[in-house]
Amino acid sequence: MKNKINVLMVDDNKNAIRTVREYFSKHAVINLNLEAHDGEEATNLIFNHESEYDVILLDLIIPKIDGMTILEEMKARGMEKKVIVLTSYKKEETVKKAGELGISYYMMKPFSNETLERRILEIADNKEFKEDPIKNNLQIDISKLLHSLGVPSHIKGYQYIRESVFLMYAKPDMLGGITKELYPEVAVKFDTTASRVERAIRHAIEVSWTRGDYNLMEEIFGHSVDYDRSKPTNSEFIVTLADKLRLEKIYTYA
Repeated sequence: MKNKINVLMVDDNKNAIRTVREYFSKHAVINLNLEAHDGEEATNLIFNHESEYDVILLDLIIPKIDGMTILEEMKARGMEKKVIVLTSYKKEETVKKAGELGISYYMMKPFSNETLERRILEIADNKEFKEDPIKNNLQIDISKLLHSLGVPSHIKGYQYIRESVFLMYAKPDMLGGITKELYPEVAVKFDTTASRVERAIRHAIEVSWTRGDYNLMEEIFGHSVDYDRSKPTNSEFIVTLADKLRLEKIYTYA
């Protein structure tokens, strides 16, 4: 991988671009060097300055020319640039279509800059990171559920819970080995320890219990929510969310 990964970010929210630029301002590898605030600006940069960027961060809902149209034009021209879609738009057919147009990753807003950093490094290093649209949609649903429950996306526990729920959904036999199997697997992915994963998840649950949607909590956790808002254990929280998604959606993995 070359010394710098140059990034083009397309978003009509200038504050969002500024936040990402500031995060990467002193990064050793990632450089946000181009930006566009509407589809016309984006089209000009994408097709006329192709040598100046390696990765595109693309919002789908932008003025003048929408992001999906841009992706369609890139595909029609045979462009194979790495694209990470950053959006709050989660309709299943949109996720699927974006996947068919060759994007590298579909990421829901709000997102953490740490996660964005990781994804940029992964796809720029030519790792196979093109998500199955159905798998990606499950991750989006987990994120939306955690947001509704009041889990802040900027704390480490959010990322650990999201990964834990996904693993529990995909591997329900982990139910009997959360401490010995699930935490260590999450820890390896995030380059930390199982004990830190456990503590961060506990902290995230405690935070969510003071700011989440009480009616949703009662709907999901039932007996675990009482007058003093007693909190479920880490295991109860992870397993219950995985079960809720399993009942509501049909996602299958080989």
